[in-house]
This record gives sequence, structure tokens and C-alpha cells, in this order.
Amino acid sequence: MSNEYEDRRIICTSDGIDVRGYYLPVAGTKHIPYSAIKSVRRVNMGALTGRARIWGTANPGMWASFDPTRPRKKVGLILDLGRSIQPLLTPDDPDAVEACIREHAGDVVHAGGRAPIV
Repeated sequence: MSNEYEDRRIICTSDGIDVRGYYLPVAGTKHIPYSAIKSVRRVNMGALTGRARIWGTANPGMWASFDPTRPRKKVGLILDLGRSIQPLLTPDDPDAVEACIREHAGDVVHAGGRAPIV
């Protein structure tokens, strides 16, 4: 099975998204099936709204997967999985990840403006 998108932290396969380093200190991978994605918000990140957070959260409703390059990124994707915690992903190419999600989960990607405090 070939990957449709892959960077160091995010892999889009034919059945879902694998997020490396989601569970630290154990370097576990979280698998998110496309069928679990209710919606995706594309957000602009700032110093207090995601860019300064390389892992974890200060917001009990969000979880930022491990990404030591996040301070250099400006766009994040917040996944609504219908649960109380929404993952914040920062792929190297957010447009490619959005395209994978649209292809497999439908038109669930929306502009979200500014990210919440993470």
C-alpha cells in the first residue's frame, strides 16, 4: 500500500491519517480513520495559538501532536472527531493533507480563521 502523502510526522494512507509522535513521551502513532473525521478547520497559528507549542496543550479541548518544526509553520489543521479532544496537526504541506481528506472523507474542510489558544 502506497502513501498518498508523507512527511516526518503525518502520513495519509488510503484508509486514514497516521500521526507520528502523538503520544509522547512514548513515540506512539495515532491512526485516525477518514470515516472518523466530522470536519477539519484550517487555521492560522500565532505565538499563543499553536506555533509556540511543540507538543501537548494548554487548552483542555485541543491536543497538539509532537512537531518540533511547528514554530516555523503558520497553518494548522484542527480535526473534529466527534470527541472532546480535537487534534491539531501541522503537516509540512497542509494543502496535500486537505486534498487527501477531501478525497476520502468528502468536503469536510473549512476555513477556521485564527487558531484557539493551544
